[in-house]
Amino acid sequence: MCRLGRDVRRRSNRGRHAQSRDPRGHWLLLLLVLPVMFAALLFEGWTTHEVDAAKTKRDCTTPVPRAVEKGGPVVRIEGDRVRSAAMPARTVALTYDGGPDPVWTPRLLDLLRKHHAHATFFVRGAEAAQYPDLVRRIQADGHEIGSNTYTGAAMGSASALRAKLELTLTQKALAGSTGIHTGLLRLPLTTTVDTMCGAEWKAAQQAAKDGYTLVAADQWFRNPSQGLVRQLPQNDTAYKETERLLSNPKIENFTTVTAGTGLLSTEEPVPFLERWQGKALIWAKAAGHAFVSAMTWVLAIAGGLGVLRLLMLVFFARAHVRRLTHFQPGAPRLREVTAPVTVLVPAYNEEAGIESTVRSLLASTHQQLQIIVIDDGSTDDTADIATYIDDPRVLVIRQTNAGKAAALNTGLAHASHDIVVMVDADTVFESDAIHRLIQPLAHPAVGAVSGNTKVGNRRRLLGRWQHLEYVFGFNLDRRMFEVLECMPTVPGAIGAFRRDALMGVGGVSEDTLAEDTDLTMALWQAGWRVVYEETAIAWTEVPTSLRQLWRQRYRWCYGTLQAMWKHRRAVVGVGPAGRFGRRGLSYLALFQVALPLIAPVIDIVALYGALFLEPLQSVGVWLSFLALQLACAGYALRLDGEKVRALWAMPFQLFVYRQLMYLVVIQSVVAFLLGTRLKWHRMHRSGTAAQQIGQPVAYQSLTR
Repeated sequence: MCRLGRDVRRRSNRGRHAQSRDPRGHWLLLLLVLPVMFAALLFEGWTTHEVDAAKTKRDCTTPVPRAVEKGGPVVRIEGDRVRSAAMPARTVALTYDGGPDPVWTPRLLDLLRKHHAHATFFVRGAEAAQYPDLVRRIQADGHEIGSNTYTGAAMGSASALRAKLELTLTQKALAGSTGIHTGLLRLPLTTTVDTMCGAEWKAAQQAAKDGYTLVAADQWFRNPSQGLVRQLPQNDTAYKETERLLSNPKIENFTTVTAGTGLLSTEEPVPFLERWQGKALIWAKAAGHAFVSAMTWVLAIAGGLGVLRLLMLVFFARAHVRRLTHFQPGAPRLREVTAPVTVLVPAYNEEAGIESTVRSLLASTHQQLQIIVIDDGSTDDTADIATYIDDPRVLVIRQTNAGKAAALNTGLAHASHDIVVMVDADTVFESDAIHRLIQPLAHPAVGAVSGNTKVGNRRRLLGRWQHLEYVFGFNLDRRMFEVLECMPTVPGAIGAFRRDALMGVGGVSEDTLAEDTDLTMALWQAGWRVVYEETAIAWTEVPTSLRQLWRQRYRWCYGTLQAMWKHRRAVVGVGPAGRFGRRGLSYLALFQVALPLIAPVIDIVALYGALFLEPLQSVGVWLSFLALQLACAGYALRLDGEKVRALWAMPFQLFVYRQLMYLVVIQSVVAFLLGTRLKWHRMHRSGTAAQQIGQPVAYQSLTR
């Protein structure tokens, strides 16, 4: 006992020191990184898939002015005055729309260089930002660069804002790649000047106000010897047509649009600041493209892991059902456990629920109980309420505030019996829960037993979400862990232990914030087995606000990471420790750390697909995954004896609750990697754990 007391004090001091630092506000990092990531993704989707871009021109209601229709393909608009120009005889201006294309642009440039010819490339800003090296090569080879807008949208059908962005972003991309602006513009979806009619003519006039010269093309049947502007895409057909024209002996000069028409060069250098703005655009484009590409691979991994986890849970849950009789009272080779039990109830400011907890324990069918309430420096009526309960089986111990682990060790030092049950002070027990909980201890290799924790306050939506998580997540996991012999956590709400097993590992450690997980892992490493008793039911109170939920799960997740790191050597252990390490720790690392880190990609891809790709297909894939989850959750509810109608809340859970859990894991991992240590955050209690079984949910203050 003295040795245990010394260990307790040493662990308490070390634990308080380890937990003395506040979080460094890594959530600020998330608030900065996540919006940037989503902005890059949305920008990539908009530029690549032309969301909201007009892909067809409006029907012309008015023709172009007669002077334009009868003039040349190069048009300048100065107020009400329109001037046009054409190529001189035997001169051809080869113009290429779109791109730069990583396949055909280099081939066209090589072909032009071979024939010592120059051309005008009307690039799209999105491609220019994606392939800046090709834009620089176009410039370095002496060719002229014009704008074909950013995404190739029909400018006459675009909104004023969209039209402005189409031109401005293209200039930014050119500034970042080549350090120039261009004054040449070819309106997408237009060919000859007469196609710049109706809304396109209005767009042309607006562009002219910004200083652009509009470039169309001559009729395809015009004789090259008369001089022409030839419009070509960047593909195999354009390559062949370019090769044919370059071999035409009737053409003497292949030049750029401005050189052929005698206009002053429209390319002009940009200021230093604007050039760096353009580089930022190029980097954003590269980041978005890389993110989308990586997202495809991550989606496959996340989807595969998600489906694998669901299949594993169902498979091992069925296996667990088949072997339940191994630990039931009266089963072959197992005696019924009737030994006396010490129940430890650590409490800090738990006046709302402590009376319901203690009275539910006193109502237990297992009569040989010692109930120790350890008041950990409460500032409310917790200790007085527990003392007021007049029963010789209840012992109340008061101590200065030292934390839950220290309180449990204090109770353990006063325990009179060899079987110890640890419970939370907000938990209400079924009458037969303790008797059922201790039955697996009939097996001499079992050192601890996890009970079945259910949500009591589930009447509101947040409570229903947590109810589904407890049944579908925690309890289904525990069935699998028992079959695989790698139970990582005996929950603080309801767990039974051999006293000598607890003393063998030095009591409850304060090295981590997840003292229950840390203790369970220590028992495995000491050679004990840990099992799950589904029929031992306790009702717990869950957080009633998102803020409280965040704090609780943040502490759980962070503490679990601490415990995993502390017991990482179990993966190379032998016997029970090795099985737990290789199975339990690997599962936690893969499915409860890595998977939540990448699982948001599934939702992101669904949203991305609905916005930019095939909406029906994307939504169909997402709904299929939801249906699989609903089926597995329904199976879990049936195994736990719960009503399947609770599934109605699950689809809504995916939009808020699941995203919050993802953020919790991300924040916890960041905090853990950067060395932040968290302080204990107590959850506000309302004493509603027993809502589902009809017990009182509030207390009457003794001071009233």
